[in-house]
Order: sequence, then structure tokens, then C-alpha cells
Amino acid sequence: MNMQVVRWCVDLAMGIAFLFSALTGIAKFTVLARVAGTTDLLLPMAWLSDIHDRAGIILCILVAIHLFLNRAWILSMTGKVLSGQAGER
Repeated sequence: MNMQVVRWCVDLAMGIAFLFSALTGIAKFTVLARVAGTTDLLLPMAWLSDIHDRAGIILCILVAIHLFLNRAWILSMTGKVLSGQAGER
């Protein structure tokens, strides 16, 4: 499989995991739910916590994979920045 496609899939999955984690994290704020009057409309708090925790773990794994797949670029740019060549072309 083409590495560009693999990177794109990892980045897409990372974005989806971030959305799940962010949205469930916002929904877990009970003060916001009370102010909005949606306390009965939301999923039970245990479900929200499970989804939030699992999405966070998946996001961490995907970030590690993302960093591994892009390690050559990271090392190259780090070397350029540390040697002062980052802005030169």
C-alpha cells in the first residue's frame, strides 16, 4: 500500500478520535448540561466516560503511529533547525 494513503488514513482516524474525545469531554461537563437543560438528553455519564477514555487511548496510539511514520521528516527538520538552515532554500 502507498505510504501516502497509510498516512492519510492514520491522520483521518486521528481526527475522528479527537472529535470523539473532544465532544464527549465537552458533554461530560455537567454544569454545561444543566445550563443548557439537556441533562436528560445526553447519554448516561458512564457511557460518555467510556467513550471519552477509549477515544483518548486510541488518539494516543494514533499519534504514536503518526510520529513513527513521519520520523524521517521530524529528524530532518530537527537537524535543519538546530543547524540554522531551516529558513534557507
